[in-house]
Amino acid sequence: MVARAYGTSGAAINKTALILELQSQVQDLQAKVKALEMNSTAILPDLYESVKDSVVLIRGVTNNGTVQGSGFVYNFTSSMVIITNNHVVSGTTSVSVSFSDGNAYPATVNGTDPYSDLAILSVTGAPKTEYKPLQIASSSTLRVGNLVLAIGNPYGLIGSMTTGVVSALGRTITEDQYTGGYAIANIIQTSVPINPGNSGGPLLNSDGKVVGITAAIVADSQGLAFAIPSNAILREISSLIETGAYTGHPYLGVTGADMDYETAQTMHANVTYGWLIGGTVPGGPAANAGVQVNDIIIGMNGTRIRSIDDMSSYLEENTLPGQTIILRVVRSNQTREIPLILGTRPPPPG
Repeated sequence: MVARAYGTSGAAINKTALILELQSQVQDLQAKVKALEMNSTAILPDLYESVKDSVVLIRGVTNNGTVQGSGFVYNFTSSMVIITNNHVVSGTTSVSVSFSDGNAYPATVNGTDPYSDLAILSVTGAPKTEYKPLQIASSSTLRVGNLVLAIGNPYGLIGSMTTGVVSALGRTITEDQYTGGYAIANIIQTSVPINPGNSGGPLLNSDGKVVGITAAIVADSQGLAFAIPSNAILREISSLIETGAYTGHPYLGVTGADMDYETAQTMHANVTYGWLIGGTVPGGPAANAGVQVNDIIIGMNGTRIRSIDDMSSYLEENTLPGQTIILRVVRSNQTREIPLILGTRPPPPG
């Protein structure tokens, strides 16, 4: 009895010590989280002051009236340019840029890419003192949960800042009016509140560097906004300035839909993820490679493909027209590897 009593007492002591240790660890974590929150809040005013003069208001005249959006200054090989969204300037007959001090100047659209919703402008007549360029960081460094902030001109309210976090990466969105139904790939999803007029403004990390361009909100959404990744700028800006366009978007020549459990049940398929081929363009890359209707793409060059988000983002970030990739497909519940030479996406509509 004495031994049993001693054993029980020892276990109780160990359990109490463990609980106390866990409580201490939780308190330490809570203190660290609070310190991080306080530090993030403390740096925001200084961060805003350091970048606010780099953000501009863009106004355009169209056949139907006027439009406006945001943009930011960037130094490209010693030439100062304004970066914004394609949809901000699309269809305009004239464009002007207003700097943070209120001075406005005429601008010219140097290059556009509807497939990435990018546009590059040059300003005429502005003195060098107006230009305060931002730095661009690779969007590949982003992680879900990172603090991000947007500065723009919602509803013409110049220099407004909002903050949030990266809530997802590798999304796709479509702007049918400009892209003809092709997806804009590798999009950053954030919780940053944005409104009409924010489009084209910078999405910044906690170092004040551009990691994206605010592009779209979902109507009636709660805290859901999207941004073009900065990698798209870094990849395309030279071509946009030098040729006025970008032709490096890869092309499969297929239509289809995301695979899911219900579709798999209907088809008696043995996979519930991937991208289901609904059709191929005659003479296109997929048709030439032997891809068939009802093939399910589940991989590209060894990367798992779960959906159109994965497929579009992988192609945009890692491939170019003319490159040979290896598709991993499921056909009649058999997995096979198909080499495919990527084509160039057709010119955008209009």
